[in-house]
Amino acid sequence: MNHPVSRRSVLGALAALPLAGMAQSIPSTVRIVVAYPAGGVSDVVARALADKLALQLGTSVIIENRAGASGSIGMDMVAKAAPDGATLGFAAVSPLVLNPHLGKSPFDPLKDIAPVASVMVSPVVLAATPACAAADFTALLAQARSQPGAVRWATSGQASLGHIMLAQLRAATGVDITHIPYKGGGQQLNDALGGQFEILSTNAGPALANHIRAGKLRPLAVGSPARLDSLPQVPTLAELGVPAANLSSQFGIFAPAGLPAALLARYNAEINKALATPDLRTKLQATDNLPTGGTAADFARAIAAEHEANGRIIRSARISAE
Repeated sequence: MNHPVSRRSVLGALAALPLAGMAQSIPSTVRIVVAYPAGGVSDVVARALADKLALQLGTSVIIENRAGASGSIGMDMVAKAAPDGATLGFAAVSPLVLNPHLGKSPFDPLKDIAPVASVMVSPVVLAATPACAAADFTALLAQARSQPGAVRWATSGQASLGHIMLAQLRAATGVDITHIPYKGGGQQLNDALGGQFEILSTNAGPALANHIRAGKLRPLAVGSPARLDSLPQVPTLAELGVPAANLSSQFGIFAPAGLPAALLARYNAEINKALATPDLRTKLQATDNLPTGGTAADFARAIAAEHEANGRIIRSARISAE
């Protein structure tokens, strides 16, 4: 049976179409909140990705650095932003999978943040300083067993990824290694060059690579899915028999929870497209970072799994924020 349609209802429906389209469109200006200081590897990558997205989307993409609290300050800004596509975040997953277990998160990482796309994996390098006499990783473990507590391992902070790696290594091997937590990576690297401790764990990057090439630091192992092209002779921790400690930092793009599904899917597709371009892949690989990409759903599942796993590790090792 046919029903008459009034002119008013047709005009009303047509008038609503542009509004619905606008609600799902990319804003004219997109802000990417980078949860780390300007000038670092993560900032350089975020800016390169922003340039790609601006070209692909035909919109303005600006970077805003909001560092502090191990990434939680920047991610809190994202969590509290309107879910309209105008604000995205770039960060490691640590503010979502580590900080909340330590009472350091001002937002609910599983409810207030929407993972959009994985961007890269940043390997962790375990390097010997001038204070370390061990020739390789096996010799390091032997020294730690013969001299309990004498080997000092410096990380970027209490309850950092490096600290989690150390906890996993202790649990797997039974060695007694002293944890030296720093507040960030700058002073940690300077003290490593001065031999203030035996072992340094830090994310791969140009500064570290320069010190390794100069012979000031010696790489013993990497936390990475595979050996690094720049350090092909250095085994992963998985190859060395401690797969639980073979951890690396995953970085990605995030949005406020409630971002419309169409916008999330569009951003995910554009980020994957950008990551497939040779120049961006080359820029990532030149800093030993591994391009990733993939679906938003897969990224969300990986974050949820890591959140749960880290909770178990932190409770078992009795790791605290201080």
